[in-house]
Amino acid sequence: MKKRPRGASLDQAVVDIRRREVGGLSGLSFARRLAASEGLVLRLDIYNKLKGHRGCVNTVGFNLGGDIVISGSDDRHVKLWDWQTGKVKLSFDSGHLSNVFQAKIMPYTDDRSIVTCAADGQARHAQILEGGQVQTMLLAKHRGRAHKLAIDPGSPHIVYTCGEDGLVQHLDLRSNTARELFTCREVYGTHVEVVHLNAIAIDPRNPNLFVIGGSDEYARVYDIRNYKWNGSHNFGRSANYFCPSHLIGEAHVGITGLAFSGQSELLVSYNDESIYLFTQEMGLGPDPLSASTKSVDSNSSEVTSPTAVNVDDNVTPQVYKGHRNCETVKGVGFFGPKCEYVVSGSDCGRIFIWKKKGGQLIRVMAADKHVVNCIEPHPHIPALASSGIENDIKIWTPKAIERATLPMKVEQEDFMKLQYLYLRHHLLEILVLRI
Repeated sequence: MKKRPRGASLDQAVVDIRRREVGGLSGLSFARRLAASEGLVLRLDIYNKLKGHRGCVNTVGFNLGGDIVISGSDDRHVKLWDWQTGKVKLSFDSGHLSNVFQAKIMPYTDDRSIVTCAADGQARHAQILEGGQVQTMLLAKHRGRAHKLAIDPGSPHIVYTCGEDGLVQHLDLRSNTARELFTCREVYGTHVEVVHLNAIAIDPRNPNLFVIGGSDEYARVYDIRNYKWNGSHNFGRSANYFCPSHLIGEAHVGITGLAFSGQSELLVSYNDESIYLFTQEMGLGPDPLSASTKSVDSNSSEVTSPTAVNVDDNVTPQVYKGHRNCETVKGVGFFGPKCEYVVSGSDCGRIFIWKKKGGQLIRVMAADKHVVNCIEPHPHIPALASSGIENDIKIWTPKAIERATLPMKVEQEDFMKLQYLYLRHHLLEILVLRI
């Protein structure tokens, strides 16, 4: 196959502009094609730094309109920003007793309804009143830290939370009620070990489906339509499990980040491993053991961990490599109007961007002196918000004149830093085990 010339993207852009002028390409199609341009990704640069928090910024996101950024921090405050000017529109005490891990603006509420979760295990609801005052209330509680929550993209009322206690809860803001759906448990052995949950996400194409991930190797997808609201049905059974074949049975891995694309593809980020993209056809079904090689002791009902899976090479998930994810709970996401790119932070303080199709790494951007944990795309334009250990939020837009080039290799100081973090992480694990 012929290699595409370097100027091909520029030539295509000129053609698209001409087609738009003569009516051969709609304004919406033109905007989407332009926003997906690799040239824009390669020109991403810091547009603004939002400064005001007094601690690590653990969560960032945009409202539905795209004009407001919301953030939450170790300082237990939530802030709403005009990201273009860098000015704080509103700042309030979240009511949490510890670090705020996630804050989201509920859709279709005129940006007046906000849900948060935190290290204190609480899920809280904040309402912005007419005079600008903020009223917060407790919605639900986990026994342990609550890292993530997910909101139904088509509803101003429905929220899901998950926590390190393995519990998944369904919240309805109309009645301020929380319903405990189930506690996630491992699939092996006696089924008593709780999976400490780090991530939860809702499929935007089918909001009845949500996925959870945590301290074992499986991403579990559930269908809320299977839940019987009278409590007569055990909802703890997943509709579908996802895991790369070589990680099944691996005790050292866990999931830190999950995301659905607009095409219902599932993105899964593992600690001490890589990022994987699954289509729905790659699922192991409701019983992952039936899709794997099982070892059963005839004198015992206990099933041991499988060592191999019969997976067709044609349904192997796409893998994205290069970053390091061992220090913190990092998110993962898509970028582009049709989710053409995959984005992640890293322990080296950089943002990594890959082409979704093929997994080619095309961009590495220095974004934090320590670790990048959060990267959120703008809902309408080619812009990103990122945060990490530093106290600010960085806004990225394609403002650079020159296209960035990808480093041939990680610089020596970054390599040494990653080695140090890796060794420290595993030394801590050894010390914990000895204690």
